[in-house]
Amino acid sequence: MRRKTIRSKTIVRRKPRKKSSFFSGNRLRLSIIGFFILLIIGLGYHYRNGLLYYLGFKSYKLKYEQEEVKRISDIRNFQVLDNHQGKAIGLDVSEYQGKIDWDVIENLENEYPIEFVFIRATAGNDREDAQFDENWLGAKKRKMIRGAYHYYRPNENSLEQAKLFIKTVRLTKGDLPPVLDIEKLPKGQSLDSLKIGLRRWLKAVEAHYKVKPIIYTGEKYYDDFLKEDFSDYLFWIANYNFYREKIAEDWLFWQFTEKASVSGIKGNVDVNIFNGDVEQLRFITME
Repeated sequence: MRRKTIRSKTIVRRKPRKKSSFFSGNRLRLSIIGFFILLIIGLGYHYRNGLLYYLGFKSYKLKYEQEEVKRISDIRNFQVLDNHQGKAIGLDVSEYQGKIDWDVIENLENEYPIEFVFIRATAGNDREDAQFDENWLGAKKRKMIRGAYHYYRPNENSLEQAKLFIKTVRLTKGDLPPVLDIEKLPKGQSLDSLKIGLRRWLKAVEAHYKVKPIIYTGEKYYDDFLKEDFSDYLFWIANYNFYREKIAEDWLFWQFTEKASVSGIKGNVDVNIFNGDVEQLRFITME
């Protein structure tokens, strides 16, 4: 009997295809690219105003807003000046006003005579104002009542700051008393230490010039830190708020704006009111 040859069929098993994952191959690359494109678009939209300003597309709007702010400031300035008819009006300047044409400085708003000017002389213990000498001489030639001020840095030695001011400024008959400008709070020292330093500067300067200095500061700084402890000094106060329309009785000078326009000075300049007339102003000058 012939045996039947049974051929076994070779079974070919196909490997199952791997399901393509979202995180594999081209899809991953495309997803990353797409994410960054969306991120860039999102950032561009978020900062669109800044980009537009940078590119100049909104420069006309920015210019308009600046002009509007200036116009409102001018209206207030005129109102404040009108409220102080008969008071002496003056400026304060520094190197930030650049080169000043003193020959043409005469009136504010073409109506109010400029009678005096405070000029920054020094800052800290090592900084002389780059325009001080020229401004000091220019004001003298213009026959304006002039004064010099020192910008005080709380974290620098007070006596060194006083020495720098004394070395830089020579006051003569008819000049205003020296001014200490304090605006900042100290870092790393107490308020008591600050006040001790201020006293040292004031005493050193008074001993040299034989006249009591004036203190310049902002109204809040004055109320919070100086009003009680330095009540034996006269103050020049800065306040630009619209609610303030008249000088306070206990202020010697009031800096009421930093956005005035004066012929001979490029850009804005600070304007001040003395709490008295010109003759009273002359009364407090150096003898």
